[in-house]
Amino acid sequence: MQTGIENTPNLSRAIQGVTLIELLVAMSISAILLGIGVPSFNQFTINNRLNSYANTLFSHLSLARSEAIKRNTRVAICKSTDGASCASTGDWGQGWIVFVDTDNNASTSNGEQIITTMSTLANGYSFSGNANVSSYISFDGYGMPKLVSGGFQSGTVTLCPAAPSLAGNGRSIIISSSGRSRITKIDTCS
Repeated sequence: MQTGIENTPNLSRAIQGVTLIELLVAMSISAILLGIGVPSFNQFTINNRLNSYANTLFSHLSLARSEAIKRNTRVAICKSTDGASCASTGDWGQGWIVFVDTDNNASTSNGEQIITTMSTLANGYSFSGNANVSSYISFDGYGMPKLVSGGFQSGTVTLCPAAPSLAGNGRSIIISSSGRSRITKIDTCS
């Protein structure tokens, strides 16, 4: 009958632990992997947020256009800080609203239905439109983008990231004079 005494030297050797050199090597490898992985994850997070914001505006533009055609009336998107009224200052990053613009003035009035809203973007992201689309984008009953004056409306809304070290990694939503929109990746953020 064995008592287990014969295996005692092997048992004590197995529970000795790790040496200081083994611990330092493991910590060095971990530090190297973290040094490579964290910046990549940071870039992934920023790209994901850029895509999300650009896709949200793109889908709201599509919604506004389809609602204008369906209702056969003007539907507009404007910058908004409170989700209820249009803002005359600031950029698209403060949020926006999609609404039925029955009086064709590209601003919410009493009785005009708000279709959907978007809240403020994360701090530091800039989301600005060029001259024709700096304040509002409006579609008529045929789905054509129109200025309040009646002229065709087209332009570009540009989204740039919060981190200045990641300049050159933005998105543009381009609205054509036919009413179609598209998203492109840009490298002109500063």
